[in-house]
Amino acid sequence: MPSGLRRRRTVAPVRKGRACRARIVTVARPDSSRTSPDDRPLEGPVRTCVGCRTRAAKRELLRVTAGSDAHGRSVVVPDPDGTAPGRGAHLHPTTGCYDLAVRRKAFGRALRLTDGPGSAPVGEWVAAREHDDRSRSTSRSTSGSNDQDWSSSS
Repeated sequence: MPSGLRRRRTVAPVRKGRACRARIVTVARPDSSRTSPDDRPLEGPVRTCVGCRTRAAKRELLRVTAGSDAHGRSVVVPDPDGTAPGRGAHLHPTTGCYDLAVRRKAFGRALRLTDGPGSAPVGEWVAAREHDDRSRSTSRSTSGSNDQDWSSSS
């Protein structure tokens, strides 16, 4: 038995013929007295990403809501401020989680839409954000490498 589990004995009824006998069954359940550092509660509101199904702080996730495109079809739109009315779902702002959500058809289920909504606006928003993050990180790394330390020269 793994170390994080404790044993509990329960009685399960067993029927044979007319008589009902009881049988003792051992059930392994997680030991709630032991907690790892990863099991600490998250600070603030917690939401579940519809893509990867992991729990994260609300401020780390992108809220998406149901809207409509120019042709009147339902579409999933990003709501980065979290102020749009109606039912929302949350997603990590990464292409990996976005691709998982599209493949699993999670947007329609989470937003309770009957027809399969389009999700192109969310994909464009996530791609633009990742592009901005990448360009920002490369500009920081190149600007720091050109600086010289003039204090050691005489």
